This record gives sequence, C-alpha cells and structure tokens, in this order.
Amino acid sequence: MRILLTNDDGITAVGIKAQAKALSRFAEVICVAPLNEQSGTGHGITVRKPLRVSRLSREHFPDAKTAWAVDGTPADCVKLALDKLLPEDEQPDIVVSGVNCGGNLGTDVVYSGTVSGALEGYINDISAIAVSLVQGGDDFDYAAEFVARFCREHSSYLAVRPKILNINIPNLLPRQIKGVKLCKLGERRYLNPFSKISEPNGQSYFMLGGEIDDSRKAAKTDIEAIAEGYITITPLSWDLTNYSDLAELSNLQF
Repeated sequence: MRILLTNDDGITAVGIKAQAKALSRFAEVICVAPLNEQSGTGHGITVRKPLRVSRLSREHFPDAKTAWAVDGTPADCVKLALDKLLPEDEQPDIVVSGVNCGGNLGTDVVYSGTVSGALEGYINDISAIAVSLVQGGDDFDYAAEFVARFCREHSSYLAVRPKILNINIPNLLPRQIKGVKLCKLGERRYLNPFSKISEPNGQSYFMLGGEIDDSRKAAKTDIEAIAEGYITITPLSWDLTNYSDLAELSNLQF
C-alpha cells in the first residue's frame, strides 16, 4: 500500500511525523507537505507565483520513502504530488492529511487546510482521510495509530470507490475515550472573531481569533460526540449543492 501524506501545520509539525511513523509500519509513505504553516487556507491553490519544492533527506524525515516540502497550500501539495512529483505508476492508494493540531469540526471544514488536503485527493479519485486532534490534546501518537489502523484494517472499504472521511480525536487520555461515533457535521460559529490592535503611531490592525460558539449543538453531530468523549468520523463530499433549494427553485419562473 502506498500512502500520500500531507498536512497544514507544516512538514516539521509533530503531528505529521507521528502519522508518518504509524503508517510506515505497513505502508510506503510519500510525504508532500507545506514548508510553512498553512492553517485556515481552506482549498486555496497557488496560481500567481511559482511553487518551490525541496526534497528532505531521510535524516530530516526518516519515516517516509520520500519527503518534499512545498511553499504552498495543502491542496497545492497534493495536486503537485499527483501531477508531477509521483510517477504515473506510483500513484497513492490513499491520501492522509494530518494529524492536525486542533479539531476540524462542523463548519470548520470549510476553512480547514487539513480537510482540503484530503479533499484534493478525493477530487482526483483517491480515497482520503483528514485527521485532527482537538485543541489541548497532545497524544498525536494515539491519533496517528488510530488512522493507521483504520487504513490497514479497512483498506478494502477505501478501495471500493473514492471517499473522504473527516476524523476528529477528543482531547482525552486514550483510556478515557468512549469509542467511535459516525456523525454528520455540526454547526460551529465564532464570537467576536477579530481583535483590533492599536499601534503607538496611531494606526491599527486586526487579528483573527474569536471564541468558539457551539451553542447550536444538534443531536448526532460531530460537535456533540466530541464533547461526549467520542472519536468522530464524518464522510464528506465536494458536492455543496443544496438539493432542497434546487427543488424549490424549479418552481420559479425564469
């Protein structure tokens, strides 16, 4: 099995190295990840500047057969890997993105570079997994082992047809995790997302932050399940069509 590994925290992040180590025990790992942190870049791609690529030595990334750092987004990394960096006869069986530092729950997936790295694989007809460790968690090894076990034990499921799974690991000790729940996405918003910072010269700038608002918790969502201590798995799709509105629109006259 060959697995293409990426992330949005950057190629030197703890999470991606833990994931590479766990996957390398049974699969050939090719790592193509951003040179620098790309959190919150969503599915952005680089179109107006060249992408620089540097190959890392085994000393710097020992658990991958080959590792490249790309000065672009996670989507850039996967797109470039599939088109140019990997020969046609060495395309991956699975794309894994993560382990991300911080959860990607509910509407977070729209902004997430981690999810978009996986989504780029799915768009190119390869099954993909995005994995995130909820903020405050530090057991990247546990999260990485969970995904590695999933890839190994459910490879036939992933091979049937392309699919993308968003996995979140709660901020708990492994023995405290209650199990796994299959969930739909919840609704997450951020209160007061921008802070205004005034400089001594009288000018101002804004920093994005904000407080998480999960007050719209609904039953059987990833946000609810994480809060209850479960690992969450949510199948995603690139199709953003609102089918109920499409049906309503069909009744209008144009």
